[in-house]
Amino acid sequence: MVTYYMDIKRLKNRIIAKFITRFPSLSERFIDSYSPWENEDVPWAPVTRPLSELKVAIVTTSGVHHIDQEPFDMKDPDGDPSFRLIDSSRPLSDLTITHDYYDHTDAIKDINIVFPIERLREFEKNGIIGRASETHYGIMGHIDKSHIATLMNVSAPQIASGLKKNDVDIVILTPG
Repeated sequence: MVTYYMDIKRLKNRIIAKFITRFPSLSERFIDSYSPWENEDVPWAPVTRPLSELKVAIVTTSGVHHIDQEPFDMKDPDGDPSFRLIDSSRPLSDLTITHDYYDHTDAIKDINIVFPIERLREFEKNGIIGRASETHYGIMGHIDKSHIATLMNVSAPQIASGLKKNDVDIVILTPG
């Protein structure tokens, strides 16, 4: 019975996401009623070298991951604060999206909408950036309540550590 309820809830979330996508004015009501979590202590690091010398990675909150990785937990109403490593050497056909809180119909057709890896590769080829990272990160954008602490105190530091270990200079953040 619990599984049935959760499947109905997931279906409801998907229908709402599609409906709001088709009628954007409805989303304004949601946005106006939403009170985002704020953090005044976000550090800022200015760019000190030319972009053409920098290594760039993508961190997306669109729920992108490899097909053979565990999907994000859509049954937890507060989201899933975990992350997935995305290996850019694998074909784009190995990527999928697990996220019920936005309509990702178009992103499934062209993953670059939410995970612009081909654009990043073009930038590298054209000398706009130094190089694209071999590893990128996918997380789920719908994270609420106690999972915010897990995201901030566990997942985000692990992602930052991985980026640093991989000598990434700049991160492109993409939403779903």
